[in-house]
Amino acid sequence: MNPSSRSAIVTGASRGIGRAIALRLAADGFQVVINYAGNAAKAQEVVAAIQASGGQAVAVQADVSQPDDVQRLFASTQQAFGGVDVVVHSAGVMTMAPIATDSLDAFDRMLHVNLRGAFLVLAEAARHVRDAGRVIALSSSVIAKSFPQYGPYIASKAGVEGLARVLANELRGRRISVNAVAPGPVGTELFLEGKSAEQIAQLGRAAPLERLGEPEDIAAVVAFLAGPDGGWVNGQVVRANGGFA
Repeated sequence: MNPSSRSAIVTGASRGIGRAIALRLAADGFQVVINYAGNAAKAQEVVAAIQASGGQAVAVQADVSQPDDVQRLFASTQQAFGGVDVVVHSAGVMTMAPIATDSLDAFDRMLHVNLRGAFLVLAEAARHVRDAGRVIALSSSVIAKSFPQYGPYIASKAGVEGLARVLANELRGRRISVNAVAPGPVGTELFLEGKSAEQIAQLGRAAPLERLGEPEDIAAVVAFLAGPDGGWVNGQVVRANGGFA
């Protein structure tokens, strides 16, 4: 798969891991759609950074949990770049919450955004990604750890992994690969929010490589799966975590 003149949608691309993925794919030659939920200024910063480096990008607002928004996201990509070749679903939310009845609102929100959103984005990807394209969904390596307070988040991300594996089989015959990438702890705003310095340091030491991941670490794995050397990997969960799990 030659990235030249190929297009990629990256959801949740205005910050964190999604931003790093969008920048990396643009550097690899993809025309990139920067999806964002609400922060237009941050999304435009990513577009400007890509354009300043000679790449092509547009920002498209869409709430991934809303069918009409997701359909508009793919239609806008079609209009801007003539088609869709790669979809990277990075958008998501995380709230620490125990498995308890008073956590139901947090549980519902994470399933609504993380799992329903993945279902809708993958469903549109199945309709629109051109033959020999790539679909990549972001999961989490915390699934293997079963930490307290992560129950709702783990439930949502385990569902994402299941959807990716099933879609790989449903797209048989079109040469489209579908995979999930499961980061370990990565030093993003989403990860750092609500954690003490001690907790952050402890998680940084948990992997044998003894550091937090960087967004660019995850972007490199996604770029491999989206690029010419990643085509034989299909229906897999790639745990990009420095040995965390």
